[in-house]
Amino acid sequence: MARRRRERMSEGKKNIIAGLIQEYNIKSAEDIQEALKDLLGGTIQEMMEAELDEHLGYDEYERSDSPDYRNGVKHKKLRSSYGKIPIDIPQDRDGDFEPQLVKKNQTTLTGDIEEKIISMYAKGMTTSDIEAHIRDIYGLECSDTTISRITDKILPVVREWQSRPLDEIYSEP
Repeated sequence: MARRRRERMSEGKKNIIAGLIQEYNIKSAEDIQEALKDLLGGTIQEMMEAELDEHLGYDEYERSDSPDYRNGVKHKKLRSSYGKIPIDIPQDRDGDFEPQLVKKNQTTLTGDIEEKIISMYAKGMTTSDIEAHIRDIYGLECSDTTISRITDKILPVVREWQSRPLDEIYSEP
C-alpha cells in the first residue's frame, strides 16, 4: 500500500498559528478550544451586526431618518462542540429583526456552521467564497449588499490581525 505524502503547511498558515499561540497563550488542547470558541463567538457577533445593518438599511453610528433603530442587545449562550459561547444578539426598536445566523430561540450551533465560520479565518476567503458559504449555511440566496456588509465587517478584522507587526522571532532573515 502506498504511503500518503503529508502536505507541507504554507508560511502564511504557520504565521497565523504562531500568532494565535502567542495571542491566546496556548499551552494545551483546552487552550486551543478556548481560542477557537473566542474566534467563533467574535465572528458570529460581527455577522449578526451586519445582518442588523442590512435590516435597518444603515450602518451603526450612521445617521438615518428611519423610525427603526438599534435598541441594545440580548445576551445569549450558545452550546457548541467548543463549549458555551456567549454572544450578544443585536435588537431593533420595532422588534422585527429576525437574525438568520442564530435564529430566535436557537440555543445550539450545528457542527457544519462552526466549521464553515472558522474556515473563513483559516482560508483568508474572498467575497465569492464567503458568499458561497453563507448560501450553504443559510440555505437561501443573499443579496450582494448583505454579503458586502458581512465581509466589510469581518475581513478588516482578519486583515488587521494578519498585517500586525510580528515579534523579531518571526521575522524573516
